[in-house]
Amino acid sequence: MKAYAAVDLGASSGRVMVGRVGPDSLELAEAHRFPNRPVRTPDGLRWDILALHAGVLDGLRAAGADTGGRVDSVGIDSWAVDYGLLDADGALLGNPVHYRDARTEGVAEKVWATVPAGELYAATGLQYAPFNTLYQLTAARDSAQLAHAKRLLLIPDLLSYWLTGEQGTELTNASTTQLVDPRTRDWSYDIASRLGIDLGMFAPLRQPGDPAGALRAEVLEETGLRGPVAVTAVGSHDTASAVAAVPAVEERFAYICTGTWSLAGLELDTPVLSEASRAANFTNELGLDGTVRYLRNIMGLWLLQECVRAWGEPELGELLRGAARVPALRSVVDAGDAAFLAPGRMPERIADACRGSGQPVPESRAEITRCILDSLALAHRRAVNEAQVLADRPVDVVHIVGGGTRNALLCQLTADACGLPVAAGPTEAAALGNVLVQARAHGLVGDLAGMRGLLARTQPSTRYEPQGDTARWRAAEARLAAR
Repeated sequence: MKAYAAVDLGASSGRVMVGRVGPDSLELAEAHRFPNRPVRTPDGLRWDILALHAGVLDGLRAAGADTGGRVDSVGIDSWAVDYGLLDADGALLGNPVHYRDARTEGVAEKVWATVPAGELYAATGLQYAPFNTLYQLTAARDSAQLAHAKRLLLIPDLLSYWLTGEQGTELTNASTTQLVDPRTRDWSYDIASRLGIDLGMFAPLRQPGDPAGALRAEVLEETGLRGPVAVTAVGSHDTASAVAAVPAVEERFAYICTGTWSLAGLELDTPVLSEASRAANFTNELGLDGTVRYLRNIMGLWLLQECVRAWGEPELGELLRGAARVPALRSVVDAGDAAFLAPGRMPERIADACRGSGQPVPESRAEITRCILDSLALAHRRAVNEAQVLADRPVDVVHIVGGGTRNALLCQLTADACGLPVAAGPTEAAALGNVLVQARAHGLVGDLAGMRGLLARTQPSTRYEPQGDTARWRAAEARLAAR
């Protein structure tokens, strides 16, 4: 068996996982986990990229301790859209801006004045989200930092550059910038030109599985790894890696990648660029092997994470047990509403939303938790149903992967809301997809179907059958739409 280090960076924590892959075996173990704590400065909200880099180095050192100092490859995935800027010497120009920073407020309207929203969607297929890289670059247009920048690297590519000294832009993550044409799988040169964005700042595009260099001698010395150690481009947008790890043996499936965000949708061969798709705010991001991730962004477990933080970190199991005793669908909010994007005061904001819509106001922690879970299940239902209509692709099962698979109540509510069976697992989908792309680059696994077959045979999952009539979910959906 070969050993692969998967660096998997989430919005609240990072980890380095060690995957061991053989002809019919797949094992994954955590080598090191570290916090990802954004920092608010006088200039706004920033990522502590140096702390993340230190965590990656510590994780590679721990991975080496688990493998006798030898790993066959390293791959990096993270959240999307954010980037670092380098000067002419390759030095970083400040900490990367956090996508939840307020600098993009009102920027979309300025972009649409040059390229109308319908044209922008027809060319890039990307949903409207205020933090898309295109809007971030527009917001930064007159900044001294951007004026002095010679290179832009998305977060996984920046960390890969520090490990190897080589620069590239991995395609699945590039597709979240709103600067890629999903039909050609190349840059949208016309859109960039009209908006005054210099695509020359981006390093050359890489495909998942392409070589991305080798660990520098200084990195080998610091981590204790025995070289040479290849670095492999994976699906560096964590959702691309997670979707690659959906253990679907059925052709007709929907997926929900759960965590801070819920990404719910379908895997397609071609993008859906219709005006109806734009109005429904579905996105066409690129996946492995020519696939398109047709999905909607939903606020996800961020809502619950922020409440737990506000409540002083109570035990999650107790919250979920209490929520299970609260009557279903008593109060729901729109889990895709940008009003919940910023951190802070989440319990009060959820209560205010319910009060403003004339619903019973959740007061206890159990009631607020149940409101969040019902709202997420309802948002999952809407996304799965609308994706099937817009893409003309019916599904028979919903696969839930990621951190939400640990939340049995959410999985059951999603099955009930969708009226479809839910297969939950694996939890560490992004890391597994990361590992399998590395293994495929080394000839250990075959195509995407082969990767998924190996996952289905080796990774446990839990099945949830829908219970009750979906009529109450339809009624809640209509209630929410009417507000």
